[in-house]
Amino acid sequence: MRKYFLILFLSIAGSAFSQDLHNARKTVNQLASKALWGRGYTNNGMAKAADFICSAFKAYGLSPMSGADFKQPFSFPVNTFPGKMLVTINGKKLSPGKDYIVMPQSIGKTAKGKFVQKDSVTFADTDQRIITVLKDKLTWSVAPQQDDFTGIEINKNAIKGIPLNFQINIENAFIPEFNTSNVCGIVKGTTKPDSLLVITAHYDHLGGMGSKTYFPGANDNASGISFLLSLAKYYAANPQPYTMAFICFAGEEAGLLGSKYFTDHPLVPLQKIRFLVNVDMVGTGETGITVVNATIHPKEFSLLNQLNDKSKYLPKINSRGKAANSDHYFFTEKNVPAFFIYTTGGISAYHDIYDRPKTLPLTEYQDLFKLFIDFNAALMK
Repeated sequence: MRKYFLILFLSIAGSAFSQDLHNARKTVNQLASKALWGRGYTNNGMAKAADFICSAFKAYGLSPMSGADFKQPFSFPVNTFPGKMLVTINGKKLSPGKDYIVMPQSIGKTAKGKFVQKDSVTFADTDQRIITVLKDKLTWSVAPQQDDFTGIEINKNAIKGIPLNFQINIENAFIPEFNTSNVCGIVKGTTKPDSLLVITAHYDHLGGMGSKTYFPGANDNASGISFLLSLAKYYAANPQPYTMAFICFAGEEAGLLGSKYFTDHPLVPLQKIRFLVNVDMVGTGETGITVVNATIHPKEFSLLNQLNDKSKYLPKINSRGKAANSDHYFFTEKNVPAFFIYTTGGISAYHDIYDRPKTLPLTEYQDLFKLFIDFNAALMK
């Protein structure tokens, strides 16, 4: 009889985790969809993503961290490209995102002319302040300012030979105060509500370049938000002794701006945080995970490894030192104990148009979820 109940329990647990994976993929699909337009600065992409997360928090039964609203508003400057995006090189019309990207700090320009070669990969029309650079891979980013030139990075395989002449029509719009919000929710602790465990992830991405090209950001970081939402749903249904807090940051791609704002204007006392784990790009895992700040918190890193070794969740947990490479950083600077975890192996798409849901494997999503549950439980003992 005991064996029967054990088999039944394992079957139910396995079904629940399978359902979590189904919901996780559905969430990734929604966050990386065309409707949310890269969760960026045009077509209200970031605002739509924030509303999506607020709706999920409310549906799960979380409470607003501020007591009134899930959103923590703030603003920052950003350069955007909402409209025309036409580039012709050597008489060939190029495809945005695939064949070229506009340097994110560029000003808009309508012009035609000829390039002068500056070095093996750099070409310019200095009179019109237009520069182009040949690249092996196109990787876009976000700029909080606009400069006084127009820059174009070209996939070197998109044209034959070197760029000799050009015709461009590029529209930019600089926004001095782009309004956005962090999204913050909690599940109050049952016995020690003043002690907090915090899970964080950024929900913003690069948005769109022109009116026809957007950057889906499936791994970066729809995967992390999906993972965070799965944990939020679990803990809302299973309250813990400590308060479980969930923060989804905006402005990460523009320079960790959402997490900087939160640590400067915290909605909970930072000294009450027992531990924080930030997740960013957790959609793979074939070769394991990497833990930033592992060397700063050896006790917690050892605990994470012990739990993983016991249950054989992940193939490897790699140690890394302090790094200012995601939203954990400003918490670390405020003496909040924190890890930043990302998965390794699998797809290499990053900050390009190919970071799409259909190629994101979510290889170790379920095992990482289980490891987080075990780790948080151990931290509360």
